[in-house]
Amino acid sequence: MITRTELRKLAKARIKESKTLFDTKQYDTATYLCGYAVGLALKARICRTLKWSEFPPNSKEFRGFHAFKTHDLDVLLILSGMSEKITNHYFTEWAVVSRWNPENRYKKIGSETKQMALI
Repeated sequence: MITRTELRKLAKARIKESKTLFDTKQYDTATYLCGYAVGLALKARICRTLKWSEFPPNSKEFRGFHAFKTHDLDVLLILSGMSEKITNHYFTEWAVVSRWNPENRYKKIGSETKQMALI
């Protein structure tokens, strides 16, 4: 299992790395990595909300918790208990963030622009 603290550390590290990629004009990878960071942060919040000290990292430990084994940011937001707050106060930002999905790794190079990566 991965601890809530470790999930937060990973999320912060991925954000820092995505900023470095952005600064070197690697917008595709920067946005892709940033999406993963959001997913990690939401999983840390799920642990906090459910008072879990750890998040199940593999299929065996997810038995009975399959809804949590996802990269769908909208689903993770709901499971985190933060949906109402985020959609009420950060609707525009969330609308952009929630478009992310792990399949973006297959997008054509140059698909993301600086402007899109800033959002």
